[in-house]
Amino acid sequence: MPVRIEIRLGAPVSVPSRRRVIVNTDAKNEADDQYAIVHALLSPTLDVRGLIAAHFGHRRTDRSMQESREEIDRLLDLLDLAGKVTVANGAAEAMPDETTPQDSPGARLIIEESKQEGPLYVAFLGPLTDMAAAILLDPEIVHRDVTVVWIGGVGYGGIETYPGPEFNLGNDIPSANVVFGSGITVWQVPSNVYSQVSVGYAELEEKIGGTSPLADYLIEQLVEFNATHHPEPIESRSLGDSPAISLLLYPRGGQFRTVPAPRFGREGHYLPGTGNPIRVVETVDVRFLLEDMFAKIRRFGRSQHSGRPQVPPTRR
Repeated sequence: MPVRIEIRLGAPVSVPSRRRVIVNTDAKNEADDQYAIVHALLSPTLDVRGLIAAHFGHRRTDRSMQESREEIDRLLDLLDLAGKVTVANGAAEAMPDETTPQDSPGARLIIEESKQEGPLYVAFLGPLTDMAAAILLDPEIVHRDVTVVWIGGVGYGGIETYPGPEFNLGNDIPSANVVFGSGITVWQVPSNVYSQVSVGYAELEEKIGGTSPLADYLIEQLVEFNATHHPEPIESRSLGDSPAISLLLYPRGGQFRTVPAPRFGREGHYLPGTGNPIRVVETVDVRFLLEDMFAKIRRFGRSQHSGRPQVPPTRR
């Protein structure tokens, strides 16, 4: 049956299908995963089949995956979706090498969803640990209709915004080599692209401030993260994980280039790889990304005040 959604102006619109999505997120690593998670869950055309809590190394905590899980649960509470969305724990650690998978409920969820009919998109907002595990545990997954959308790696052609390995890549280089070398379909959003999705405190306050406890939490946790981890004066942040969601909503909102899949060296640099084609995102439609997300967060706030649910149906 086609899904019917209400738009603000005009009659109901019939949508022929919904895009099946899993979001793998190191949700408590910084302050931008939260926006991407909320955007996905508030989007009627995305059928979010699960959220997977990802690790983010040991720089700040010894329980990073568990903290990601707690943050996911907090967001679901604020969205009135607790118990209504599948949540699975991913691996607690990076892969020790390129042949040893870190088995987890998250990797198993990816495998099981890949066996269902129709395309599956798995958005990775952190390391690729759970995707690499799924490939090593079930090599046939690379022949199914699965697309990996990854926020990670530095820009190509010498374009860098990091002095060493880009953060998501650096948290598990072996897993990135497994995924890029497997032949599975990959859309890569490198750091020179995702770092351009910047938003200021004033814009956040004007666009979504005061519209719901969810919106206020999104703003407060972002400001708090900056104050804690950035000593220099700052009043903005890049929502670098959000392109993974906007590209699923509007693939033509990105400019892609097809390149041979590289390998990653110990410092995160590119080396010759298998040559499997991957798609590298070179630009994203930031206007669409931010305005669509803000509008959906405001609409969610109105629905809370009216008592009329606006969150799309999800599958447990």
